[in-house]
Amino acid sequence: MQISTPSIPRRFYPLFLLFAVLVLLMPRTAKFNYDYKKGTPWPYETLVSQFDFPILKTEDQIQAEREEAGASVIPYYRYSDEVVSTAVRNIQSLDLGEYNSLRPAIVTRLTDIYAKGIISDGKVKVERGYAEVSENLIYIQRNKRAAQYPRSEVYKVSDARDQLVVQMSKTNPSVNLDSLFRRSGVYETIVPNLIYDRSMTELSHAESADYISPTLGYVRADEKIVSKGELITAEVAQMLDSYKAEYNKVFGYSGPRVLLYLGNILLALVLVTLLYFCILLSNRMVFNDKSRYLYLLFVFLLSAVVTFLMERFAPSYMYLIPYPVFALYLRAFFRKRVVLPVYVICLLPLLIFDGNGMELFVMYLTAGIVTVLTFQFFSKGWLQFLNALILFGVELVVFLAFRCIDAGNISAWWLNLVQIFVGSMLTVALYPLIYLFERIFNLVSVTKLNDLADTNNPLLQELASKAPGTFQHCLQVMNMVEAVGRAVDADVPLLRAAALYHDLGKMQNPLCFVENESATPGAVKYHDGKTPQESAADIIRHVDDGVAIATEHNLPGVIKEFIRSHHGTSYTGYFLNRYLNDGGDPSQISVFQYHGFKPVSKEQVILMVCDTIEAASRSLKEYTPEAYDKFVESMVAAKEKAGQLEESDITIKELNVMKSVLKQYLQQIYHSRVAYPKRKQ
Repeated sequence: MQISTPSIPRRFYPLFLLFAVLVLLMPRTAKFNYDYKKGTPWPYETLVSQFDFPILKTEDQIQAEREEAGASVIPYYRYSDEVVSTAVRNIQSLDLGEYNSLRPAIVTRLTDIYAKGIISDGKVKVERGYAEVSENLIYIQRNKRAAQYPRSEVYKVSDARDQLVVQMSKTNPSVNLDSLFRRSGVYETIVPNLIYDRSMTELSHAESADYISPTLGYVRADEKIVSKGELITAEVAQMLDSYKAEYNKVFGYSGPRVLLYLGNILLALVLVTLLYFCILLSNRMVFNDKSRYLYLLFVFLLSAVVTFLMERFAPSYMYLIPYPVFALYLRAFFRKRVVLPVYVICLLPLLIFDGNGMELFVMYLTAGIVTVLTFQFFSKGWLQFLNALILFGVELVVFLAFRCIDAGNISAWWLNLVQIFVGSMLTVALYPLIYLFERIFNLVSVTKLNDLADTNNPLLQELASKAPGTFQHCLQVMNMVEAVGRAVDADVPLLRAAALYHDLGKMQNPLCFVENESATPGAVKYHDGKTPQESAADIIRHVDDGVAIATEHNLPGVIKEFIRSHHGTSYTGYFLNRYLNDGGDPSQISVFQYHGFKPVSKEQVILMVCDTIEAASRSLKEYTPEAYDKFVESMVAAKEKAGQLEESDITIKELNVMKSVLKQYLQQIYHSRVAYPKRKQ
């Protein structure tokens, strides 16, 4: 059997365009080409830093510092010169009696104590009740500039009094200074000159908790990062992560630019070549359908564009991309044998260019396969959200599996989990775009085919009303093609819809066809008194009428192709034989030929054979397995002999399976029934 193939430009021009776009999208900088895991040896040569880079803190470290900063409040004080001046004046006005000569020394010592600062003995209070006041550090503001000081460098009021006594005792050991200071009021003049500011304490605490330095230190150029065979500890992994981040951020390509471009070209060529052979081996008939072919390339390109753009501008949000929706975009118009390999190729840019590509590839591949399998059961109404939850569960399992392997940062999980959940919901939100694609590319989705196959469709109801016999014939053919389609892995939704509409044109003249004739004895037969040529013309016209009705009701083009091909280029055998038997001219038999084309796809062959067998089976004289076997074999052989199957892509194996299914089907619908015995009186 021959298979028609499109011209080379038609097949390869879109691939050339896709190749060019991929080359333009490819990264223009070098990629950090080291894979490593914490707890494993470094498998490469000793790695030396090529530039200075900061060691970035992990999320756990930043969170711990943030919690520590938030748990401890550092008090904020303002230095008051006025308090010091007042205290000095008060000392000078005191009556020290016989010890007035000590006054200058007291003022000097007290001024030195005030220079360090004096705070009150009591504990400061903060509005953040959950936080503890630091016992080690304080902020002191002098001359509009604040600085952090150890708490031990300033005095409390009681400490300042004791310090004054100690200092004065060094030069006046014979004087009872404590008694003198109490009696004369020196102690009362010592008051705090560091004034606690509650509002500034709260403000500085909030700022210190919000801002944590993201770096832990620096590694200089030419310093060793890790040696070959060295065990990758947490510290080494942290340095490697920091080096990788800086490398991908600012480090340019150090080799010849031509090699970078050559690498991008080769990778793009590999992706396009894989896609081409994937189509060729899974369903080469896609090349014959321009709309389906371009749509398939479009879905691949859309996936690649999203991957490259997110990797370039928002790499931390890769978990947010609903990659499984691309599998659904493919499943809407293609069989699973095409969807799965093409979907794998759509994910390859993740594996090649993303730093976390292996995890994302496995997660989205698993989720995409599950989505394709479950969406057929959960595709309507609220069930789509149930499908999204199943998708989220699958991605969650894969994500947790990699977290267990990598022993990653637990504190960062919640953000990734939120992204995965939102991405799962986006799969439902973005799926309706399929209807836009359906219109743009002039395609027919599975959902559309299922709607067309609903017998409550107004057009089918009109067919049932005007041509009830034809409608019943279409229902029988639909059941037959469904059984055959499942056995040979054909497009069952397409076959069901095509079977219901293939004889649509018989509505225009229903009595012309025997299944719609009246069973009333003596009723006038439509073809009585007509010549074979006239009868054949009326019979043949139902193909053209069917196409016209399908066009009027905006039926998809693929359905109209089934209407035109279900008789192929065969002849109206009954009237042709009458014509020849009556001495007709064999050179004029073209008037008995249908105005269609030979089946091209496997589905068109199945409909043609099932339509012929269902109609011809009504004239069977015997209902035995042998009779069914002979009948089906002769019907299919007649189609082959007439050349009706020579342009289709159906295989000999599939033909044999189809014949076997049809024989069993005829046995099931025509098997004999048990005769009920009459009841004795």
